[in-house]
Amino acid sequence: MVKLLSELTPGERGTVAKIHGNGPIQRRIIDMGVVIGSKVEVQKFAPLGDPMEVKVLGFNLSLRKVEAQNIEIKLSE
Repeated sequence: MVKLLSELTPGERGTVAKIHGNGPIQRRIIDMGVVIGSKVEVQKFAPLGDPMEVKVLGFNLSLRKVEAQNIEIKLSE
């Protein structure tokens, strides 16, 4: 099953399947280590829901929901 990273709830994990967008947004996401094949786990959301904290490559990363909507995740079973 494939979902957008912004749709996941805390504790859900999966693998990056595709990165949408173009230009600086896509480049910024890739520069932060979110590349196709990376394992991602949603840690938590800020009190108002934005940004979200995810664990990628062993470190915690905060992403705005606008950025997370560009990342497709294949969920782990």
